[in-house]
Amino acid sequence: MFDLGKMFGKKAKQDIALLVDGPNVLRKQFNVDLIAVKKELNKYGNIRVAKIYLDQYASDKLIEAMVNQGFQTEITTGDVDVTMAIEAMEYVVDPDIDIIALMTRDTDYRPILVKARARGKKSIIIATDFGFSAALRNTADRVLIFKAEGKIETLENSE
Repeated sequence: MFDLGKMFGKKAKQDIALLVDGPNVLRKQFNVDLIAVKKELNKYGNIRVAKIYLDQYASDKLIEAMVNQGFQTEITTGDVDVTMAIEAMEYVVDPDIDIIALMTRDTDYRPILVKARARGKKSIIIATDFGFSAALRNTADRVLIFKAEGKIETLENSE
């Protein structure tokens, strides 16, 4: 079937790259439900990339659980920040990706949000309400904060 929207340069829904900073957000005290994250993110577009970055200490059970939830896993030998940041920039310049969604609490990713905006991309930060970076909160176009008992707070930043 032909997609007339794509033929004329318009998409029905925007395409999203979701990148998850595993060591930063997959902690017992946060009780993160990645299925709920993907479900909420689908309200903003089609998730074309769902990738989680883990360090070399990730257990085989954790890796298997992430794969079973539909995530590509990227195992790094050191800090995941560098690998995730480089790949995030690849999606910032990818013409097929419209929205960069980062699940992290780490301020180190702020330059990616700035570059995304400069290139006309939208950004979404997904976080918990524990120790979340104000710099990320104030730079992203949209912030999804997953709170206790399945509640989600959505913040939007104007340009």
